[in-house]
Amino acid sequence: MIKKIKHLIGLDIKEEEYAYGHDPEYGYLAARKIPDRWVKSTCGYCSVGCGMLLGVKDDKIISVRGDKDHPVNEGDLCPKGLSEHHPLTSPDRAVSPLLKQPDGSFKEASWDEAYDRMVDTVSKVQKKYGPESFGVLSTGQLLTEEFYTLGKLVQLGFGTNNYDGNTTLCMSSPVVGYKQSFGSDGPPGSYKGLATADVIFLTGANIADNHPILWHHIRKNKDFKLIVCDPRKTKTAMLADLYLPLKPRRDIDLINGLIHLVIKNGKVDRDYIDKHTTGYEELCKHAEAFDLATTVERTGISEERILETYEAIANGKNVFFGWTMGINHSTQGSDTVSLINTLALITGNIGRTGAAPMSITGQCNAMGSREFSFSSSPPGYRKFEKAEDRKELAELWNIDESLMPTARGGNYPEIIDGILEGKIKALWVIATNPVVSFSDQDRLKKALAKLEILIVQDGFHPTPTTELADVVLPAAIWGEKDGSFTNTERRASRANAAVPPPGMARSDFQICLDLADKLGKKDMLFPEWTRTEDAFEEMRKISKGRLCDYSGMTVEKMTEQGGLQWPCNEANPDGSDSLYTDGIFKTEDGKAKLLFTSPEKLPEDVDGSYRLILNTGRTVEMWHTGTKTRNVPLLNKLAPEAWVEVNPATAKYYGIGPHDRVSLVSRRGRVDNLMVRIAETIHPDHVFMPFHFAEKCINKLTVPAFDPKSGTPNYKQCAVQLERYRG
Repeated sequence: MIKKIKHLIGLDIKEEEYAYGHDPEYGYLAARKIPDRWVKSTCGYCSVGCGMLLGVKDDKIISVRGDKDHPVNEGDLCPKGLSEHHPLTSPDRAVSPLLKQPDGSFKEASWDEAYDRMVDTVSKVQKKYGPESFGVLSTGQLLTEEFYTLGKLVQLGFGTNNYDGNTTLCMSSPVVGYKQSFGSDGPPGSYKGLATADVIFLTGANIADNHPILWHHIRKNKDFKLIVCDPRKTKTAMLADLYLPLKPRRDIDLINGLIHLVIKNGKVDRDYIDKHTTGYEELCKHAEAFDLATTVERTGISEERILETYEAIANGKNVFFGWTMGINHSTQGSDTVSLINTLALITGNIGRTGAAPMSITGQCNAMGSREFSFSSSPPGYRKFEKAEDRKELAELWNIDESLMPTARGGNYPEIIDGILEGKIKALWVIATNPVVSFSDQDRLKKALAKLEILIVQDGFHPTPTTELADVVLPAAIWGEKDGSFTNTERRASRANAAVPPPGMARSDFQICLDLADKLGKKDMLFPEWTRTEDAFEEMRKISKGRLCDYSGMTVEKMTEQGGLQWPCNEANPDGSDSLYTDGIFKTEDGKAKLLFTSPEKLPEDVDGSYRLILNTGRTVEMWHTGTKTRNVPLLNKLAPEAWVEVNPATAKYYGIGPHDRVSLVSRRGRVDNLMVRIAETIHPDHVFMPFHFAEKCINKLTVPAFDPKSGTPNYKQCAVQLERYRG
């Protein structure tokens, strides 16, 4: 009664909710956020890999802090990290196995019932149509130990090589680009380089918004020049010393033009080129066509700005070349990466702190997937087609060499094509949401409808993808399981369990062990395994002597030191800041290849009916398809709905103003009822829209065009028309 009276007369100060208490470790905190214990972990959102402390009370994470002792973030966290514990208690958590009924409803089931439905149906499909009729689509969100376990289960247990991850939708282009140039995947640089380089050249990378903790590393740099190349004047571009407003997909022209100027003016590192590279003479001939006047005309960048960029790169002692999805999301992404590598090589910018071509990875463990998942390559950066690699792994695993796949199966888009063509009849989707994230949604849904069984393993239900499933397997998520993540700079850090998973949910690791047991192959694949540390010990053995060498890592050292950068071994017990410090690469002759390419036409250009180019991307408050972040009230208040960013001149042409409602229409579909944001940061011929919002799914519009080498979709450009919303 007293509380009620206080509330009515305005004296209710919610003293219990806002009371302070004293934590023995961190001093005064909100009393309701003082935990019984703090658990060290690593963030499970993006690839930056921030260290965290999770405050636990009564088997719930009640608070999160940045780990000041972790070298990546030194105590800082972005909005997503600060609220990362909230999705664990979301009402949309998947808490029991579900089986689709004939009427389309779901029925709760036991784990054995769900496993039996999955294994029996997949076995029948494979027996009738062949092993490759079963496809698997994974993620960049699992623990590295789970990737390793899943890969062995899929390739050697189920015997299918039609297995890929959603990392193909973002990171396969740098994987291929690195392999083409250096003979192996692996980002050569480190975050330390951002703080020490005298020139930082970012292309298609809005890190101030999308990787804000990396900006803290740049802020440590007291004497450098920041050059940002992007069609959209992003927050990062606004902070740049020099902004290059590039026309869409003209990055290839710009980089070729810079290579031309470096060669023409004798600013190459000829000693490094002669000792450590091949293909220089061919590169010189190719670069002749990209003179300054041609580069200006094709890129839309002024001669003055191009020359200023060239002079910074040519005269810089340590140049850091960074990029993200602006490069990767392209039909020419792989070759563009190799072209950036070439510019770094001919100027001698590799193998030193601050001197590197550095792809900034997308998801928290896309790197772990690249190293150990057994999807695009066998674990430890081996090759499917190399008999020596297959034999070595078979011996390490004590299995018959004939079980080893000799070629990669279909990548992500090829698996979807395989379903449409009737070659793949069963699909297992793990911790990804393709019904929002894959391009040309109508085509994807037609594919999923053709399957004999769709199994979806996720921490959340319902999602647009789990709703279509025949079997839903409830999985533990970040904060509920033990293992490791590897970030952009090759740093493997511990991600520890702080609380148990809800209901009947199990870790992805345990689900893999259970399925291996159902197949009768657990003893062969995972002898005596009970915890992720068993997988980690095997990873150390099979990576020894490889570029991604984990042999010197231990769980204890990773925890104590805030992660370790591979290669970590006897020679480098505390990890390695840079790759290729000796100028020896993973090619047959030990030399890097100076590769080049010419620009192709956009996969879809504007015309009289569709006169605007659509650009897509992230916003700092949200993550991917919003499965986690849309359920966090704070983040949802910051970004409650999708919007379309429009230039003032474009808005005037269409007669629209701020907060008006419009539709975007492409040749494949439409998205209605979008809020307008007017911004001079976007070109008059372009519009921008974030991709996080399932109910306003931008991939109804995007073009089904893919990099032929990597399989990465061309998310960044398609032709659209803008209409006033008439709903």
